[in-house]
Amino acid sequence: MKMPASSASEASKHHSVSTLLDWTLLVLPGLIWGASFLFIAEGLESLPPNGVTFTRLLIGFLTLSVFPGVRKPVARSDWGGVALLGVIWMALPLSMFPFAEQSVSSALTGMLNGATPLLVAAVASLLARRLPGRGVLIGLAVGFAGTILVAAPTLGSGSSQATGVLLILIALVCYGFSVNLARPLQQRNGALPVIWRALGFATLLTAPLGAPALHNAHWTPASLFSMVALGAFGTAIAYVLLAVAAGRIGATRASATTFLIPAVALILGVVVRGERVALLSLCGGAVSFGGAILIRRASLLPAKH
Repeated sequence: MKMPASSASEASKHHSVSTLLDWTLLVLPGLIWGASFLFIAEGLESLPPNGVTFTRLLIGFLTLSVFPGVRKPVARSDWGGVALLGVIWMALPLSMFPFAEQSVSSALTGMLNGATPLLVAAVASLLARRLPGRGVLIGLAVGFAGTILVAAPTLGSGSSQATGVLLILIALVCYGFSVNLARPLQQRNGALPVIWRALGFATLLTAPLGAPALHNAHWTPASLFSMVALGAFGTAIAYVLLAVAAGRIGATRASATTFLIPAVALILGVVVRGERVALLSLCGGAVSFGGAILIRRASLLPAKH
């Protein structure tokens, strides 16, 4: 039986809207997180690093608080895991980036973040206590070689830049562990309740040093806008969008949004702040991106028995 023309048209229109929504949910988090390194750099014009971290966490927590779904209960047995997530996913790594960006450009910081999928895959294999498959191993080798190339030009630029790169790498290692910890917590309790509580814990944890810094801030319009955008979008809305995307198109496909971060950070750093990036770092970013693509393709292949 043939579908009426009007019904076929409606179905086609619904499919187009659904596809557009999926792409929007996939692209927006990457754009937001790519811009976050520019926002951090602008925020540092008015706040010290501890103030930037506390302010973004506070605004992010308050923003997420308007979503009713965040108040769903979390299993008592998972409270410790949520608190740990607040430390290693939020308080610690989000403190590393502002300190790092005092000596490292926002563009380079964002490019180094391209190594996040590599560390997530490496930590997952470590926690599983087994070597990943051949395809993932090749991707890890290529990706980490690219990360070394990205960071290499900073090694001859003084100890402050090298320290900044080290802080970024510490933050990325935290991300590698936290993503693997967050997955089972979110599966059992839902993404929003876990993220909201972790944000609340991280906000309290950073308040002793961050609140006085916020009180003594000297704002400019650009830094104020940047901190509001960093907190509301980069520390709250992007997490919500990614959670919705994972529910609609699957966690593996949704994680592809992280591939946008280095490119967005690079473009904004160069265009908005006039930052310069060494050619070797650009080549390394491309190699690291290639490694992440190899890991993703290997992870999507069916397991061989």
